[in-house]
Amino acid sequence: MHAITIPEPGGPEALVWAEVPDPVPGEGEVLVEVVASAVNRADVLQRQGFYNPPPGSSPYPGLECAGRIAALGPGVSGWSVGDEVCALLVGGGYAQRVAVPAGQLLPVPKGVDLATAAALPEVACTVWSNIFMSALLRPGETLLVHGGGSGIGTMAIQLGKAVGARVAVTAGSPEKLARCAELGADVLIDYRAQDFVGELREATDGAGADVILDIMGAKYLDRNVQALAVNGRLVVIGLQGGVKGELNLGALLAKRAAVMATTLRARPLQEKAAIVAAVREHVWPLVEAGTVRPVVDRTLPMPEAAKAHRVLESGAHVGKVLLLAP
Repeated sequence: MHAITIPEPGGPEALVWAEVPDPVPGEGEVLVEVVASAVNRADVLQRQGFYNPPPGSSPYPGLECAGRIAALGPGVSGWSVGDEVCALLVGGGYAQRVAVPAGQLLPVPKGVDLATAAALPEVACTVWSNIFMSALLRPGETLLVHGGGSGIGTMAIQLGKAVGARVAVTAGSPEKLARCAELGADVLIDYRAQDFVGELREATDGAGADVILDIMGAKYLDRNVQALAVNGRLVVIGLQGGVKGELNLGALLAKRAAVMATTLRARPLQEKAAIVAAVREHVWPLVEAGTVRPVVDRTLPMPEAAKAHRVLESGAHVGKVLLLAP
């Protein structure tokens, strides 16, 4: 088969479409013939040499895919060759075939075409596990989503609204904020021109956000704590603004608030399987009802992954960038 390889870390040009050995499904795995994958920030970090795959996993980038089951490994039940699926991956999505633990497979939701389904697994699992399983967002609470125009942001807006929360977002342009509003965002904050702490407080009569989903890390840590409501929960899932920040424990104590930080890629198989099962139970019905939809900015041929990475790094996209396998 062919896959996007990274012979040496570097810029987008480091991504090389090359012939590689076919994967073989092991115990509890299936082989998926890939129709499409999607680009995530973690792929960019891997290409740059900052986020190596876990030991023993595929060396190729790509944390999600959609396609058809081509073969079943030993011990797999409940799936058949030819089934159309999408999957959460530890890597290997930028390829024509990938081996996937059966617990990380999802059926393609009714009403979603096979290629577009590649836009769903990573964002759905990330948002559901963090906002709902960890931070326990409840109806009537306020959710602040940083990077509202990203793939994760567009999913978080829709799921927050679907459960009855009030959703505030930050984004870097009026155009992105307009797209966030179309998805249901209630409070729109241009982080380039406005102070999100002040804007959020004004919008919530001084209360702040009950849950904050943060992709920035250190750069936003202090202001995120300021923006939290009493009993608020800050969930850090990205470090685009640095890894080391100063945490005001006094402010956290006064608000009886919590700060948590999570990753998805390196979790044990059983934890991922539990998250995938929860997404299938809670998110898939919303997708099939049309309440939540995948947001796709553009699709590109998989051999042109370098172009897709440039799009992601430019920040010009809204939603997901998909790669179509030849």
